[in-house]
Amino acid sequence: MNPHHHNEDEPRPSYHRPTDPHGDDDRLLTIDEAAALTRLPVATLRYKRHDHTGPRSFRMGRRVFYWLSDVLAWIDHHYNGDGPQAA
Repeated sequence: MNPHHHNEDEPRPSYHRPTDPHGDDDRLLTIDEAAALTRLPVATLRYKRHDHTGPRSFRMGRRVFYWLSDVLAWIDHHYNGDGPQAA
């Protein structure tokens, strides 16, 4: 199986929702962890990063990171119907 593609049947990692975004109870996610949480392929997150339509991310050196609170906010944004309309 491709390690960069997440199967819908695979269990999604569970995280508590941070009370203080980017604070002590938030955590950094790698692109693989963000892909597992969103159930999107890593390639899709990379494209959305390039297209500025994905969760906020940033680089430290050569690696890309996401704050858990930013990924959850991005999911909430789409769940609440604020994002692009589903087909």
